[in-house]
Parts: sequence; C-alpha cells; structure tokens
Amino acid sequence: RGQGIVINEPSVVAIDKSESRVLAVGADAKRMIGRTPGSIIAERPLKDGVIADFDVTEVMLRYFIEKARERRYPWSPRPRVVVCVPSGVTSVEKRAVFEATIQAGARQAYLIEEPMAAAIGADLPIEDPTGSMVVDIGGFTVNINGPSDGIVVSQSIRTAGDEFDQTILQHVRDAYNLSIGERTAEDIKIKVGSAAPLAEELDVEVNGRDVMSGLPKTVRIESEEIRRALDRPLDEVTKAVKDALDVTPPDLASDLMYYGILLTGGGGLLRGLDQRLREETGVPVNVSPTALENVVNGCARVLEANALSGGFVQSTGQ
Repeated sequence: RGQGIVINEPSVVAIDKSESRVLAVGADAKRMIGRTPGSIIAERPLKDGVIADFDVTEVMLRYFIEKARERRYPWSPRPRVVVCVPSGVTSVEKRAVFEATIQAGARQAYLIEEPMAAAIGADLPIEDPTGSMVVDIGGFTVNINGPSDGIVVSQSIRTAGDEFDQTILQHVRDAYNLSIGERTAEDIKIKVGSAAPLAEELDVEVNGRDVMSGLPKTVRIESEEIRRALDRPLDEVTKAVKDALDVTPPDLASDLMYYGILLTGGGGLLRGLDQRLREETGVPVNVSPTALENVVNGCARVLEANALSGGFVQSTGQ
C-alpha cells in the first residue's frame, strides 16, 4: 500500500527437466531463453492468458508473492491478491487461477477482468453513464471492453504481443533463412515494428544462425517488411475491434466519437497502431501514456479502496 509497483518481471520459469526442479523465475528465467542446455527449458506457464501448467504457475506466483513480502516486511500476514484474467474466460479457467493463487500463499484471491483493471488504472470514467472503450493488448490476448457503469461489450482474442513475436520470427526464417530466438524477435518488434507507414522508415541489424550452413549470419531488416509480416495478426486485432463496435449499443457508440478508444498494454505501444485503428474504424484512438502499468495500477486501486465487490472484482471458489 502506497509503494506502487515493487516487482515487474516476466511470467517465465526455467526448469531442469532431468531433476524436475525450478531453477529460476521471472527476469532471471527470461535471460535463459535460447541459452540453456537441452535439459533446461524456459517455460511460460500461462498460455493465451490462462493457466497451461498449474504446478509451475503456483511456483511462479509463490515466488512473486514472497519476493513482494520481503521488500515490504517479511513478517506481514499472507496477502490479499487480485489477479487479472482475460475477458470471456470460462468458469473452469477462473477456478484454476483462484486455486493456484490460494495455494501460492494468498490469504484471499479475487479476479478482475483485465480491461476493467486497465480502465481503472487509466482513470477512465467507468462509474459514469457514458461509453468508453479499452483495447488492452497484452502478451497473450487482446481484450476489448466497453465499460459504462460496468462492462457492456466484452471480447477477447488470443492474438497479441507474443503472436507478433512469433510472426516476426517466422518471417525472418522464411525470407532470410535465418534462425533467431524469441528475444531477438521481440527486439525487432520494439525497434522497427509498426502498424502503419512511418514518416521515416527504420532498419535494424539482426544476428542469428543460417539455416542452410549452420553458421552465424547477420542481415539488415527494414521496418516496411516487418509491417507487412505483421499484417495478419494486426488484421485480427482490427477485426475484433470492429466486431465489438458492431454490437455496441447506439448511444454508447455515439459516446465513443467523443471519448474515443484507449489503447493500453505493451502491444498498444506498437508504432502506428492507433493510426491504423483510427483509419479502419473512424473512431478517435488514443494510446495511454501509462500503457504498461494501467492494469496493475487498476488492481492496486481496487485493493486500496477495498472495492472487492460490486461488479469490478469477483471472488471464485468460495
């Protein structure tokens, strides 16, 4: 309480398969991706925004909870935890998140839909009878909510930042016979990735392994070709936004022409994405200046205000 974000680490766990034990979690584990022997794997226990490996997810959550307690005061009681889930997850998926959180050391666990947390963290007027739309593009999913005193329209697709990385990785392999890792693909996305033409196109030098010879190789890649490669996943994002607008009540849709659409999440920072959505939908689109922090800040506000009921947060499994 009052300290803001104390831990900001990726949801990655490094596992030694030969001994079935966890070697590292978070940032330490991510540094191992693509740089470990065959017996060690860097696993993402969350797949498409939901739990893919229950036991590993529990270990990861326990690590983060204990690390946060150590930075505050180690003798503190077990914490209350709010966990974000994508819009439209099933009751079984929600139950799995709840159980993993409790077993990881939480005193109480509550679930909140990710775009609602983002809306709270971005200071949108969610309690006013006006329409506003949040497009939250995380690592795994795109969540679209039209909050207006609660969620009126909700849609989620399992295409987001990780899908962008995989698309770039495959493009580099097909176009240059160059094998690169996930971290390099993400680096390319950050440095030259875009969703719309840039005033000044960019380029980046990429190192990898030649598929044919097996030797190290360097190529230079331009932003224009990465943009073409990203067309397919970006078209899926655009279609999801259009589908959400299509089922939005007329009065709320008219509000959007005034308040616009808010882009949040790491994927929302992709260059030109706001421009692309603006041109495709005709609705004003703004990128949140705190896109990477809106979701977690929204969770913090819910906890600090003790607003653990009333539609924003729902407890599961009790």
